[in-house]
Formats: sequence, structure tokens, C-alpha cells
Amino acid sequence: MTLSVREGEKGEWVVLHVSGEMDLVTSPLLRQRVHDAVADGRRSLVLDLSEVFFCDSSGVGVLIATRRLIRSCQGRLRLILPAPAPDGAISGVAGGGAHVNKVLAALGVRRLFDVHPDVASAVDDEAGPLSA
Repeated sequence: MTLSVREGEKGEWVVLHVSGEMDLVTSPLLRQRVHDAVADGRRSLVLDLSEVFFCDSSGVGVLIATRRLIRSCQGRLRLILPAPAPDGAISGVAGGGAHVNKVLAALGVRRLFDVHPDVASAVDDEAGPLSA
């Protein structure tokens, strides 16, 4: 499987819609797209991971590196992740995003991210993030 990254904008926010698998082979694409956005002077970034159905340690590494990069330039980073379904059921688009949410939680790093359920919530400065 591959990784797809589509870029959009919502006001001052760059929204990267990510779908597919984030692994050792594919995650450098996301890293590059994040770096491109920052190089273009964009400091408010939303990563829509709702259609990512697999994420290994390489993908988590890219998310943590993205957080570090955005913080270093006093930017804002928000993730879109559906909540894990109860009792192991699959939620979202073919289970998309729920896997990433579970991986981040299992590694104890989900609390590092400002997580929202959808793009509208992520770009709304009045909306609060989901609890870790």
C-alpha cells in the first residue's frame, strides 16, 4: 500500500489529508510535505489522519518530529483522529485513524498532541481538543 498526502487550506491553516499506511517506506513523504509547508512560512498545520489505517514506529517518529518542528517555530499543530471503537470494533473509514490513535495511546505519546475529531473542530480556535 502507499501513502497519499493531499493539501488543502482552511483560513490560516494548512490541512494535510493523509491516507494509507505510514511506515518506513512511506512516511518520508509526509515528513517532506510538512517541511515544505513550514518552508513556505506556514505555521498552523492540521494533519488529518482519519484515513490512515496503519502506522508503525517510523510514522510515529514523523508525527513527533513534526510536533518538534512546529513548536520550534512557535506554530500550531493539530491532529484529526477518530476515537478507537469500543471492544475492538472498527470505526471510521475502514478503521482509518483509529489505529493511529491506539498506537499513540499505547506508546504514551497521544497526550503530546492536540487531537480533534474533524477538520472543522481542528481549525476552530474556540473548539477544545479531545481528551487524551
